[in-house]
Amino acid sequence: MRAMVLTQPSALKTRPLKLRDIPVPEPKSGEVLIRVNACGVCRTDLHGVIGEIPPHKMPVVPGHQVVGVIESSGPRSKMFKKGDRVGAAWLHASCGVCAYCRSGRENLCDTPVFSGYDVDGGYAEFMKAREEFIYPVPKEMSAVEIAPLLCAGIVGYRSLKLCNVPKGGRLGLYGFGASAHVIIQVARYWGCEVYVMTRAEKHRGLALELGAAWAGNADAIPPKKLDSAILFAPAGEIVPRALESLDKGGTLALAGIYLSDVPVLNYQKHLFQEKIVRSVTANTREDGRELLKLAREIPIRTQTEIYPLEQANEALLKLESDGIRGAGVLTVSN
Repeated sequence: MRAMVLTQPSALKTRPLKLRDIPVPEPKSGEVLIRVNACGVCRTDLHGVIGEIPPHKMPVVPGHQVVGVIESSGPRSKMFKKGDRVGAAWLHASCGVCAYCRSGRENLCDTPVFSGYDVDGGYAEFMKAREEFIYPVPKEMSAVEIAPLLCAGIVGYRSLKLCNVPKGGRLGLYGFGASAHVIIQVARYWGCEVYVMTRAEKHRGLALELGAAWAGNADAIPPKKLDSAILFAPAGEIVPRALESLDKGGTLALAGIYLSDVPVLNYQKHLFQEKIVRSVTANTREDGRELLKLAREIPIRTQTEIYPLEQANEALLKLESDGIRGAGVLTVSN
């Protein structure tokens, strides 16, 4: 099968992903083989390809926002049948027995396995997945439309829940890429006023199209104090400014798997009056089920830029420079 393979993390200008012909994986007990139709291009892929997060498996096929159809099932795999349309996300598996898994916090599992990082992912014609960790996906949406929901959407949705925004409250979004352009649609559905801070004019334009009350530069101060905020940009220098923009008792959620260093904070200026800063780690399967249900209800409409599988490096380069309006998606097969 065709796959874009990473053998060594390096700068994107070196085109580190190489097109290779590798064997089709064989599903084991409890696993399924997915014929990949589309795979979202995620900033987590970017962090892994250029080495901002440490590698776990080399060589590896990246990709964890996968939409496809079941090609075959391993022994004792009974949840799906051949031809079923499914989505696979970042969380490939959790142990199910640690204290975190047993308390409904499988995203904090002691021994998690992640798609496209610990196991080969969806930058390929086929990928394996654990059947209990994949999702039936909305029939009303195309594979390209669904793909960004499976990480950008799910993790953004978890961030929205953890930032404690009240229904109808004022929400700030710092950075406006794949995740934020999904989550603004959920926030508006909940009646929130959304204020967007992002550096690219085309992203500010998209934010306003999707219902933002106001959009400004990445370093702008919103015109009103915020009840909650989410930092999507991997820029730690934004944290103090975001905290200053919060109202009393407000929460700032840090949504990325990677963040540059956060400057020294001043307690009185940035944290006093019961402000909260919390990180967001991966997602649970329940987050995914809730988000996909909302995708049908609202309905969520993703904005995508499409690339063939062979142009994965080019898609990541454009993502790195904030050049993608909405989300990038690789198309793999029909």
